[in-house]
Amino acid sequence: MSTRTRILEVAADLVRESPDGDISTRAVCEAARVGAPALYRHFGDKEGLLSAVVDHGFDAYLAAKRERDDTTDPVEDLRDGWDGHVEFALRNPNLYRLMNSPAMRTPPEAAIEWHRILTGDLERAAAAGRLRIAPALAAQMIMSANTGVALMLVARPAAFSDGTMSRRVRDAVHAAVLTPDTVPGEPAEAGVPSTAVRLSALLRHSHESGLSTAEAALMTEWLDRVANSLPADGAPA
Repeated sequence: MSTRTRILEVAADLVRESPDGDISTRAVCEAARVGAPALYRHFGDKEGLLSAVVDHGFDAYLAAKRERDDTTDPVEDLRDGWDGHVEFALRNPNLYRLMNSPAMRTPPEAAIEWHRILTGDLERAAAAGRLRIAPALAAQMIMSANTGVALMLVARPAAFSDGTMSRRVRDAVHAAVLTPDTVPGEPAEAGVPSTAVRLSALLRHSHESGLSTAEAALMTEWLDRVANSLPADGAPA
């Protein structure tokens, strides 16, 4: 086992066992039997070490997502993604709090990869005509709500004891960004915003639009602006 791996695994164990998830570099060095220079050489500083611990801990969770075969229903993949995220937080409370700590000035790679996977599912939903708003905005809304629910369940389990809460919030957020379910074989809702989202998604993945790169970028900007506009009453279109 390399020195870096030994330090990383020791730090992960200390984070998991810590009452509040916090650790000191001194404790890590003592447990790993290395000097402080070795730790700083491999990780730069404490934040670099903690960021590496988060990525190390999330690796198994993200590996399942990386290897996942997309279903024919991107909406179902979005539901499963939400539920899996909450389940991971509940199994790894200290690690999850660390991932979302304000003290982490640089987002861990795990958070960036989760965003990429989520956006990919939303792009598929958009291409299928199932998205009300542009994927980038939908991803921000879902990530904010998903993270908030998971953090509340981890930080205040006694106050959030209703086992249906996460599903209720998930369905409410999805209703705000997704078009309603339809009868199999029938087209999805074809309002102006959802139509703009679908055309934008198809345009981004098409090489036969007849538009130049600059024209396609401008068209995508216009379509996303239409998709993300709120009606006068502020309700989803």
